Amino acid sequence: MAASHDIRPDQSVELLKALHILTRDGKMNQDSRRKLKQVYHLFQFIEPLLKDVKQHHEAINLVDHGAGKSYLGFILYDLFFKQLNDTSHIYSIETREDLVTSATELAARLGFDGMSFLNLSVADSISARQLPERIDVVTALHACNTATDDAIRFALEKKARHIVLVPCCQAEVASVLRKNKAAMLSAGALAELWRHPIHTREFGSHTTNVLRCLQLQAHGYQVTVTELVGWEHSMKNELIVASYTNQPRRKPAERLEQLLGTLGLEELRERFFTSPT
Repeated sequence: MAASHDIRPDQSVELLKALHILTRDGKMNQDSRRKLKQVYHLFQFIEPLLKDVKQHHEAINLVDHGAGKSYLGFILYDLFFKQLNDTSHIYSIETREDLVTSATELAARLGFDGMSFLNLSVADSISARQLPERIDVVTALHACNTATDDAIRFALEKKARHIVLVPCCQAEVASVLRKNKAAMLSAGALAELWRHPIHTREFGSHTTNVLRCLQLQAHGYQVTVTELVGWEHSMKNELIVASYTNQPRRKPAERLEQLLGTLGLEELRERFFTSPT
C-alpha cells in the first residue's frame, strides 16, 4: 500500500487510481511516488495564487496550457476547486485529441463538472470562443519551444492575475544566436558565451527565460524565479511565477530592448514586445 504520508488527507484515492498513480489495490511504485510529490510541490506554489484570486472574485477561471494527461488540472480540482461550490472552472488545453477525449471521460466519471478539455493549440486558444473573457490564472508546464511564449501572450491578452510557467525546449533564441554567431564574434568577446554548440543551447535557453521575465515585468507583473525540485520529465526545472501588481514598466522594457540589441536578437523583438489588444 502507499504510505499515508505520501498522499494528502483530502486527496481522492479514486482519482489517483484513475491517473495510474496508484494501482487498483492502492500501491504506489517509486516513479509514481516521485510524480505525485512533484505535483504536490507545484500545488504549494499555486494554492496561494488561487486563494488570492478568490479574495477578489466569486469564482476562479484557470487555464492549463499543454495539459497532457491533465495530472495538474485534476489534482488542482480535487484539492481546491471541488470544495468551492461555485462556478470556478479549470480549462485544460491540449493538442492531442486522444488525451482530450480520455480526460473528458475521466472528469465525467469522477463528477468533476468544473473541468473542460479543449483540443486546441496554445496560439489558437487566444481567440477561442470556448474560453471566458476573464482568465485569472494561467499555467504552462513544459509547453515546448514557442508554446510557452504563446501562453504568455494568452495570459497578457486575458489580463491574467497570475501566471505559472515551467519552460521547456527553448530553441528559437538559440537558433538566432547560432545564425548570427560569426558576426557577433567579430564584433567582440561577448559571443564567446555561446561559441560552442552546447553553450549555444544552454545560453539560449537561459536567455529565453530572462527575456520572458523582462517581458512580464514590462507588463506590470512581479516575477519570481525558482526551482521546481525533482521534476523528472525534463532537466528544465525552472519555475517562473508572475503576479500582476501594476509595477513600473519603463525600466524592464528598456532592459529588454537593450538585451535584444546586445545579443544580436533584434529580429525577435516582435515576439517579446507584442502588446495585448
